[in-house]
Amino acid sequence: MSQTRQSTHAIHPLFINRWSPRAFTGEPIDQGTLDSLFEAARWAPSANNSQPWRFIYARNDSAHWGSLLELLNENNRRWAAKASALIVLVSKTSHWRPGASEATHLRSHSLDAGAAWASLALQAEHAGWRSHAIGGFDRDKAREVLGVPEGYQVEIAIAIGRQAARETLSIELQAREQPTPRHPLPNVVAEGRFAFEAT
Repeated sequence: MSQTRQSTHAIHPLFINRWSPRAFTGEPIDQGTLDSLFEAARWAPSANNSQPWRFIYARNDSAHWGSLLELLNENNRRWAAKASALIVLVSKTSHWRPGASEATHLRSHSLDAGAAWASLALQAEHAGWRSHAIGGFDRDKAREVLGVPEGYQVEIAIAIGRQAARETLSIELQAREQPTPRHPLPNVVAEGRFAFEAT
């Protein structure tokens, strides 16, 4: 693990070891392993137990692979082609509360979907797989190609795979193929009142 990542307080190594590589081996992932990642995501916390996350996936060797891969922008498509699975995460924007006569807007739908994504990513790390969230893809096309109806927001794409050597990437990506640091706690945590510098 790169020495750029050092925690200042005691935490489980899983949190530091998880990062988002782009170099993948293309090794197939079996359905049981993939289902265990979704199972971890299923237990994420959510407001009013709404569980708004929905995952649409394709494994590299499946008939659906090409349609998910084509959603990514060209730069991401180059490296993600070697992933074992691609996932598109969408979130339901409304929720039926117990006893309600109609659905109401769920303000936390993206936050809750993010919690599910984090749970999936940590389970992947625990199981010896790597994950990489991808923002660079065509969300409108994803909605059309994947049949996502109104009332759902397309959030992110996710690549899952076994990590390969950085040398398998293009020269320009090799320099970026390393864990990134995090802001120190005082930059993101304040007691009692907002006390952060504008950046």
